[in-house]
Amino acid sequence: MKCLILAAGYATRLYPLTKDYPKPLLRVGGKTILDWLIDDIRTANSVNEFIVVTNHKFTPHFEAWASTHEPPVTVVDAGTSTNETRLGAVRDIQFAIDRLGLNDDLLIVAGDNLLDFSLTAFLLYAQEKGTSCSMRYYEPDENKLRRGGVSEIDEHERLLSLEEKPEQPKSHWCTPPFYFYIKADAARIKDAIADGCGTDAPGSLVAWMCEHSVMHSMEMPGSRYDIGNLESYETVQKTFQGIRG
Repeated sequence: MKCLILAAGYATRLYPLTKDYPKPLLRVGGKTILDWLIDDIRTANSVNEFIVVTNHKFTPHFEAWASTHEPPVTVVDAGTSTNETRLGAVRDIQFAIDRLGLNDDLLIVAGDNLLDFSLTAFLLYAQEKGTSCSMRYYEPDENKLRRGGVSEIDEHERLLSLEEKPEQPKSHWCTPPFYFYIKADAARIKDAIADGCGTDAPGSLVAWMCEHSVMHSMEMPGSRYDIGNLESYETVQKTFQGIRG
C-alpha cells in the first residue's frame, strides 16, 4: 500500500504564515503536521511508501524535510507555482499516479489535517470491508455541513452518495479528507476525471467513485482538526499540547 499525502495547496487563508512556507510543515506540539500523520500511519506496518504531492513553489521545503526520514519520503512536484494555476486535489492524485507509475492500494490523506485517534483503525476497517472506504463524523451544525462534503450511508455502512458543499444537506454525516482506495478503484481515477468528476476537492472523487463502485464509510472514533486559518492553527496547537504533547 502507498500513502499519498495531498500538500499542493497554497494555504492563502494562513498568510502571512504560509506565504513562503507550506502549511503541512507547520509545527504542532513540537512536530510538523506531516510527522504527526506519518508517525501514526507507520505503526500499522501496512504502508511501504509515503508520497507527498506538492507544488513547485514548496517542493524544496518538502524535499529538505523528506531527506530527514528513513526511508526518505517521495516528493512529487505537480509543477504549479500559484494558487490560481493549481491542478486541484483529484488531478494531483492522478499526476502522482502517472509520474510514479503507481499500481497499488492507496491511502490518501490531506496534509493539513490532524486526528486525535489512530488511522490504524481506519486501515483495519478497510481491510475488513475489502472495498474502498471513507470516514465520517456527525456534524449537527448545518452551516458547517454546507462548507464540507456530506454523505448518505445505508444500514450496512455502505456509502450511497457524497455531495460537496450542498445547499440542502441530505444528512449530518460530514466526510473528512482521509480515504482508502483499493487498487482497482485507484486505476479508475483517470476515468472519473474524463467523465467530468470535479477536480478541486478530493471529496468529488468519492462522490463519483461511490456511484461506480462499492464504498463503505467508517464513523470516526475521535475528532479531526482542520487547520484552515490562524485562529484554528492556534487552537490546534493548544489542543494537541494537551492531548498528545
